[in-house]
Amino acid sequence: MKSDPGYFGPQSMMWKVNQEITVLFGGARALLMHAAHPLIAAGARQTSFYQRDPWKRLIRTLSLQNSVTFGTKQEADESAHRINKLHEVIKGEDKITGGYYDALDYEQLLWVHACLQLSSIYFYEKTVRKLTIDQKDKYHEENMLSAKLVLIDVKKMPKTHLELKDWVVEKSKSKNFLRLTDVAIDVKDIISGGPVPLHIKPIWPFISFTAFNTLPEEFKAIYGIKTTKVKEILVNFNLYLLKFTRPFLPPFFRLIAPARWARQRITKNPNLKFSDKAKI
Repeated sequence: MKSDPGYFGPQSMMWKVNQEITVLFGGARALLMHAAHPLIAAGARQTSFYQRDPWKRLIRTLSLQNSVTFGTKQEADESAHRINKLHEVIKGEDKITGGYYDALDYEQLLWVHACLQLSSIYFYEKTVRKLTIDQKDKYHEENMLSAKLVLIDVKKMPKTHLELKDWVVEKSKSKNFLRLTDVAIDVKDIISGGPVPLHIKPIWPFISFTAFNTLPEEFKAIYGIKTTKVKEILVNFNLYLLKFTRPFLPPFFRLIAPARWARQRITKNPNLKFSDKAKI
C-alpha cells in the first residue's frame, strides 16, 4: 500500500497540473464560481458550512482533488465515499429560485467539477506554462475519474476540455442563471479577507485579488467586480512574475505537500510502473 501510486502517477497530466502550489489559487476562484450558482448555494446554506466554518467547503473541494491525484487508491475511494455520503442528505427546495437543489444532481455536480477544472488549468497556464489542446484534453480525460468517483455520469459529460468550458460559458450567460444570494455574499466576504488561517494570511491578499479579477465577466458582474486597465496590468504582471521565478524555486515552494509526500511514497518501490492514463 505504501508504494501504491494511486489512480495516476508522476507522468499523468493530473499529477503535473495539480502538484503546483499556484494551481491552488484556482480553488478560491472556483469557490466564487460555485457560490454564484443559486442551487449550489442552497445546498451550502442547508449545511451551514459558511457560517460554522468558512474554510470547510474550500478544503473539502481541494482535498478530494489531492486525494484522487496523489493518494493511494484506497485513500481516493475513501475520500470520495465521505463526500458522497454527505451529498445524500443535501437536497430540498430553494426558496430563492423555487428550483430543487440536490447535491447528487448531475448538472449541479458537473458545475462544481467544471469550475474547479477550468480554474486549475487557468492558473497552471498563467503561472507555469501553456498547455496544448491535447494536454488539456488528457487532463480532462483523466479528471473524469474524479467525476466518476463522486457519482457524476461520465457518459453524459462533455468529451473535451473546450466542450466543458463552453458548457460553463453557455450556462453562465443564461438569464438569471447566476445569482448573488446570501451565500454568495458570504463567500465574497470570506475571499475578500475573512478569517484567514494564519499560515496563509501573508499571501491571502494576492490570492484574493487574483481570484476576483480572473473571474469570467458574467461572474464579475454578479460580485460587482469592475474590470480596469490598472487591475488587468497588476494581475498579469504578478502572474507573469510567478511564472518567471518558478523555475528558480526549490520544490518546497513550488509543489504542494501531498505531491511531495506521494513522490516519496512511490519512489520506495523502484520497480513500480506508472500508467499515463486512468482507467475510467
